[in-house]
Amino acid sequence: MGSNRSPMMKTLSHLPDAIRLKTGVAALALALLFPAASPSWALSELQREDVPIPEDAEGASDEDVIREQLPPPEGAEQAPPRAAPDAGGEDQGEAAPDAAPQPEGEREAPAARQRQIGPVPFPDPIVIPQDTRKQVAEPETPEVDDDVPVPEVQYDVSKLPEPVRRLREKIMEACLTGDIEQLRPLLQTGPDGTQLSFNPEQVDPIEFLKSVSGDGEGQEILAILYEVLDSGYVIEEIENDQMYIWPYFYSVPLDTLTPRQRVELFKLVTAGDYQDMTSFGGYIFYRVGITPDGRWQFFVAGD
Repeated sequence: MGSNRSPMMKTLSHLPDAIRLKTGVAALALALLFPAASPSWALSELQREDVPIPEDAEGASDEDVIREQLPPPEGAEQAPPRAAPDAGGEDQGEAAPDAAPQPEGEREAPAARQRQIGPVPFPDPIVIPQDTRKQVAEPETPEVDDDVPVPEVQYDVSKLPEPVRRLREKIMEACLTGDIEQLRPLLQTGPDGTQLSFNPEQVDPIEFLKSVSGDGEGQEILAILYEVLDSGYVIEEIENDQMYIWPYFYSVPLDTLTPRQRVELFKLVTAGDYQDMTSFGGYIFYRVGITPDGRWQFFVAGD
């Protein structure tokens, strides 16, 4: 019996009673804390307990299981949803790193900029400036007296008085020479001199004709003078005196001209000039007047 005692009990038997009592209590406490080792079983040696399976669960698949996502616990931060993987690649299982948090001032900057952007203002209305140019008064159309008969247009130079016919021929011959000085002896001088313009200033007649000629030498004005005298003529009463006037367009309304007469007119003026003269109300290009006694009275243009 004594040989069966444990070494701890042998040790306690040699101690005094008080000490043995305390030591025994401690040993009893240790024995209660650490029970005797029972035989251990391996995980594979554990006997499986048969649990009855409900009949309606047989044949159920994983798809039949109803799954519900539990709400996160209170106070827990909900993780942001993961971004979908690229269409061309596979999800590698690594979540994209969270973007670095922006400072408070920078996060509010777009909102502040958005508040500063107001509605786009409409452009100012288009203001059409008034025409400040001086309005040019249109020439007044001279009134035509319907009671005054239109003179007869004549082409027969043989009916002209001899002084008139002779002066006409001399002027046309001088024009064909191309030398404008040939007109000087045919022009009247003095107070009753040949009128070449409506300017009363006295100038040398030949120099004046050169100045109004486009070429500066007088050939153009000679050609115009020749064409004027080569057209038809009319006889008019001017200041109780007769006057032989070339061309007849000066005394005939332009809107009454026949097609043949308009061709004669276009030998002297252009179609544009004709339109301007029609608006004005009469022929205002060069004309020649010779008195019955053979004096060259005028060679003027304008009105």
